Amino acid sequence: MRSQGVTFDTGMLVALERRKQSAWEIYRRVYERKAPITIPAPVIGEWWRGRTDIRDAIRLSVHIEPLTDALARLAGEALAAVKSATTIDAFVMASAALRGDVVYSSDIEDLKRLRAFFPGVRLLSI
Repeated sequence: MRSQGVTFDTGMLVALERRKQSAWEIYRRVYERKAPITIPAPVIGEWWRGRTDIRDAIRLSVHIEPLTDALARLAGEALAAVKSATTIDAFVMASAALRGDVVYSSDIEDLKRLRAFFPGVRLLSI
C-alpha cells in the first residue's frame, strides 16, 4: 500500500542537491514509505542549470508531472486569487492539491499565502 504522496518545490531540490542532511532524511523516509514523490515540470525549469550526477539522480528518482492544461488553469486561478504569489509556487500548490499531497519546502512562507486558495494542502518545512 502506498502512503500519501509528497510534492517537492525548488527549495527542496536545491537542498537535496547541496546534500542538506534534513532534506535527505525526509527523502529517505518518503522513499521507505513507498510514497510517490512528484515535482511539477515548471519546478524542474526553475531548478535545472545543467546536468550533474546529483541532479540526474534526483530527477530520475521522482515523478516529473507534465504541464497539463488543467494544472496550468488551476495555477492561473490561484495567481488571480493570491496577487502576491509567484507562478512556480502556484504550480507547486496546484499540483499538490490535485493529488492531496504534502508539500516539502525550504521556504513555506511564500507557499502559505497560497493556502487561501488551496486550504487542504499541508506544508512542511525542511
